Amino acid sequence: MASSEKVISPGVFTNEIDQSFLPAAIGDIGAALIGPTVKGPANQPVVVSSYSEFIQKFGDTFMSGSQPFSYMTSLTAREYLKHGNALTVIRILAGAVSTAKSIVPVGTDNESNSHTGSWHQATHNANTAPFSEDSASFLLHTLSHGAEMNNNISPHGGADVVAQADNPVMLANNVLKSGSADNLRWEVTSQNVKKGTFSLNIRRGDDSHKRKNSLESYSNISLDPMQSNFIGKVIGDVSFTLKGSGTSSPYIQQSGSYPNRSKYVRVEIKNETPKYLNENGDLRVNSFSASLPGLNSGSFYNGSSGYAGFNSLGDEAGTAAHAGGYKFYENITDSNTQGFTLGTAASGKTAYEDAINLLGNQDEYDINLLLMPGVCDSFSNGTNLVSKAIDMAENRGDCFVIVDPVPFDSALSTVTTEAETRDSSYAAVYWPWVQIADLGVNKNVWVPPSTVMGGVFAFNDKVSHPWFAPAGLNRGGIDSAVSAERKLTHGNRDTLYDSNVNPIATFPGQGVTVFGQKTLQKKASALDRINVRRLLIKVKKFIASTSRFLLFEQNTSATRNRFLNIVNPYMEQIQANSGLSAFRVVMDESNNTPDLIDRNILYGQIFLQPTRTAEFIILDFTVQPTGASFPE
Repeated sequence: MASSEKVISPGVFTNEIDQSFLPAAIGDIGAALIGPTVKGPANQPVVVSSYSEFIQKFGDTFMSGSQPFSYMTSLTAREYLKHGNALTVIRILAGAVSTAKSIVPVGTDNESNSHTGSWHQATHNANTAPFSEDSASFLLHTLSHGAEMNNNISPHGGADVVAQADNPVMLANNVLKSGSADNLRWEVTSQNVKKGTFSLNIRRGDDSHKRKNSLESYSNISLDPMQSNFIGKVIGDVSFTLKGSGTSSPYIQQSGSYPNRSKYVRVEIKNETPKYLNENGDLRVNSFSASLPGLNSGSFYNGSSGYAGFNSLGDEAGTAAHAGGYKFYENITDSNTQGFTLGTAASGKTAYEDAINLLGNQDEYDINLLLMPGVCDSFSNGTNLVSKAIDMAENRGDCFVIVDPVPFDSALSTVTTEAETRDSSYAAVYWPWVQIADLGVNKNVWVPPSTVMGGVFAFNDKVSHPWFAPAGLNRGGIDSAVSAERKLTHGNRDTLYDSNVNPIATFPGQGVTVFGQKTLQKKASALDRINVRRLLIKVKKFIASTSRFLLFEQNTSATRNRFLNIVNPYMEQIQANSGLSAFRVVMDESNNTPDLIDRNILYGQIFLQPTRTAEFIILDFTVQPTGASFPE
């Protein structure tokens, strides 16, 4: 009963005390993946929830010359998203990178005069002059960066070119020679001058005039910003720019007025037609009709991959000069890992550092695992990035890093030496490399352990909980592995485990299996095991996220009880699921002294006794003589 309520005459008075406060549910928390991809937004975190969504945004395979390849990033995403629900991807591009764009010209041209080369250069009608951006109806920009988005290029070079009779950009049926499943083309299919509307299709870059493959269709859209069908509102005009690159605090800056609803493009409007029609339904300004796009189709140009990348024809389209081309799979080296040289700022080092620094903002990016396939700790150009990733995880306190210690075909002694240079409970190493099927290129390829270990962690969490060990025959099997680089003996496994390297073992009839779960912490404690570290990460994430609702509340016993009513049931649930053997939560007058309260501090203590795993099973077999009695 409130103290201000007056009680004068006898009666029954009721009062409600609600202690059933329920914290907001925590969204899906998953891994972060850093590395090059075929396409997609560069140098900015993007969350995907399935591998099909990953392919749509980032692609899967690409051509290098006449040979198909997959980036390790794509293979890692495939393995993780078999069982995981959320993956934050940062595509690495270095140097001067840009998205592709295309001018959608004004006019009333019909389909017979349509083009497939970009209006930036010329149409296929030699008598038609190219259009400028200022005279365009609007511009389309791809959401993906890189040269692979360009499809007005000659089949013999990587630059934008004017179409020529002996070197055409377009084949029969308006097939683009540089069109691919990853790039785009557009088509304005109708125009209504009386209403000021038109229809736009976003098509796949490798379709034909007779077999159009429309990815998105927008009907009856307009250039009138006062209408709900305004093209900016329907498609979106937001762009994201990395600011502060090369500093310790990079961030993503958003510009534009309307969120991107298209999965492929954003629009930049050059000629708006505000209040196209007057109250009588007539054209308000006669010149507005000339701003509408003509019935045309077009392609994209001006996309840049910066230091390393490919165009849609399989030509290297970056500034990198690697003798013999880019190196992939087991062939990666210190100076050439999938085309990047990670020791030089402009050739990949800064891009990786920016990605790691971005993920350091735990308020913005909610992750619990970090994967960087292709970055080996033993590489002189990679070890600093590994150190930076581990430092980021330790500073966050809620993220774990899987480190690839060495490249393919390294000696066991090199692996242990590399692992012994590290000391952190927020990271782990595995060895050796494994061979998996790359379905996109139709062959088996060698990949570092981090490529498959994300999938092992995701499977572990799917069938049990993070505080269970992601190892052993029950939860540590690598079902996608064809074989391991080396079949380890028991002695090999002992040597590795003694140096905090988790062996990837091969057992007859069982396949390739993770057979260890140590962190890189040197000091013997509960936190030298992965399941305990991940238990702490899980608990800290839950308590930190739910406790935010108590900030700026009154520092009273009622608020402290709300905290206890949140945390105790959660800890009991973990205990019931074999994560804890015992726990205690203290938040009362004993640790919230008047001095702390006067300093606006709400203080709590959580004592945990993690459940340990059985990693060593010792069985004594005692042979006794005939007639001997067995001990009770």
